Amino acid sequence: MKQKEIWLINLEPTIGAEIRKTRPCVIINDDSIGALPLKIIAPLTDYKDKYKNIPWMIAVSPDKYNNLKKASVVDVFQVRSVSEERLIKRIGIITDKALAEVIRALQLVFGIQ
Repeated sequence: MKQKEIWLINLEPTIGAEIRKTRPCVIINDDSIGALPLKIIAPLTDYKDKYKNIPWMIAVSPDKYNNLKKASVVDVFQVRSVSEERLIKRIGIITDKALAEVIRALQLVFGIQ
């Protein structure tokens, strides 16, 4: 369970507008930190044209490394910490470029310069 890996993760139960279901998510925390069996993740959802100009929605196209079935976005606004027990199956990995875009989106979402 390492940074950049895409895992199928059970996000239930949820409340309100939290992203739901068992779905692919990217592990975004640095591998060198963390004493608890937790991972900081950002969920993926199906790509829609309306996400094109939303800076915290990072587009990821299917390829042989990420093993996604369809065009997706990493929804950085839905970042959260989850127990490793929620991680079901490793699917693939995102590129260094995509991780850099996720980090920039995190800076935007958290107001970090």
